[in-house]
Amino acid sequence: MRYFDHCIHFAGGGSQQIPAGKVVCVGLNYSDHIKEMNSQVASEPVIFLKPSSALVPLEAPVAIPVEFGSCHHEGEMSILIGEQLADCTEAEAAEAIIGVGVALDLTLRDLQSQFKQKGLPWDKAKGFDGACPASAFVDRSQVGDLQNLELRLTLNGEVKQASNTSHMITPVLALIAYISKFFTLMPGDIVLTGTPAGVGPLSPGDELTLELVDVVAVTTTVVAR
Repeated sequence: MRYFDHCIHFAGGGSQQIPAGKVVCVGLNYSDHIKEMNSQVASEPVIFLKPSSALVPLEAPVAIPVEFGSCHHEGEMSILIGEQLADCTEAEAAEAIIGVGVALDLTLRDLQSQFKQKGLPWDKAKGFDGACPASAFVDRSQVGDLQNLELRLTLNGEVKQASNTSHMITPVLALIAYISKFFTLMPGDIVLTGTPAGVGPLSPGDELTLELVDVVAVTTTVVAR
């Protein structure tokens, strides 16, 4: 997926003339991640946005802004929307999904902690340029049950994050329907579905592999921006 030409790309070289849109993310969607962050289960999905300028190809080196302190990896399953959705049903959400991939929700953890302590928004910690390295998408028709996929992130040969999408607190279709009550989803928008436990810092020179087992796997390196 090459975002700088403003089009969404699919694995295998296929592409659709859909401009890359906003990225809608959900926080605290895996119980084990809630525990490691010393947080509590929210009464409803925790939603935040990344702008389209945060999107970069995961296949290219992941450039992190080292001048802002620790930058953490958060591996997630990504969902590509192909139809306009507003206050939709889960059935309509299912029909609108056209691609599945993986992405990193890069987080400037030191900045985020500072903003949280002051009660300030943490957009700069989550939405900076390059904050969402994302893979090319696999056509939805080639992917089975979205709630039974193994998600894994390996850093320098060590598995850091490993879970199954069945462990999501809010499953994919319910999540998309919920998001659409507040934000109209447009063709080219991407939904990140949450990260499991095991998040941690990245350093220049790291080698990282992010995968949905038997669906998509990308190996990349980390560089200083």
